[in-house]
Amino acid sequence: MWGLIHKLGSPKWFYQLSATLQPWCWGAAALLLLTGTLWGLVFAPADYQQGNSFRIIYVHVPAAFLAQSVFVFMAGAGLIHLVWKIKMADMAAAAMAPLGAAMTFVALFSGAVWGVPTWGTWWIWDARLTSMLILLFLYIGVIALRGAFARRDSGARAASVLAMVGVINIPIIKYSVDWWYTLHQPASFTLTSRPAMPVSMWLPLLIMVAGFYCFFIALTLMRTRSEILRREAHTQWVQTLVKESR
Repeated sequence: MWGLIHKLGSPKWFYQLSATLQPWCWGAAALLLLTGTLWGLVFAPADYQQGNSFRIIYVHVPAAFLAQSVFVFMAGAGLIHLVWKIKMADMAAAAMAPLGAAMTFVALFSGAVWGVPTWGTWWIWDARLTSMLILLFLYIGVIALRGAFARRDSGARAASVLAMVGVINIPIIKYSVDWWYTLHQPASFTLTSRPAMPVSMWLPLLIMVAGFYCFFIALTLMRTRSEILRREAHTQWVQTLVKESR
């Protein structure tokens, strides 16, 4: 286990491994997203209360899941970077931050669009919506901190600390519908009970969630590879790689 972690901490080894994994992740993402989109938009039945407006769930829920997961990944990478000084962890965190921010924005925007036919308004200071908005501000703060320092190491440490502190917002987002009175509906999936939706509605949602995660992994690998080349440009193996690609 420690041997694998040590290898993953090597930019050269990670760059080579990601070259193998990336096409598979892109292929899986394309297949899952295409299947889930067609199933959810064309073949899934309309909701008996919300009609066809419920179909935005196939974008909103995966984006919300991913937005929260990415911040947890960033906090974990920040901890690894601060404690064990593994620079690959910081490279991965830097690559993930804009993706997480984008998914948070998609979740907020799609939720606002969904709120018009459901609640009659684009926005309400609901506990779930407000905590998700805070998450977007945290992502923006992490990204801004990386460019706010003259030294890259100082920016990386500040961003790692903010991610580790800000991760406390994730359980607030998750349990906000249980802790406070909120208009937001409860979780679509739980580990302790069966989904309230029929299989024809929740299965394409599950496929879309898997597709979003595969898309995230593929894009993170691609961005991390670019980050490796940028930071390791002075090393012999990168210089050799550039010469061979010409």
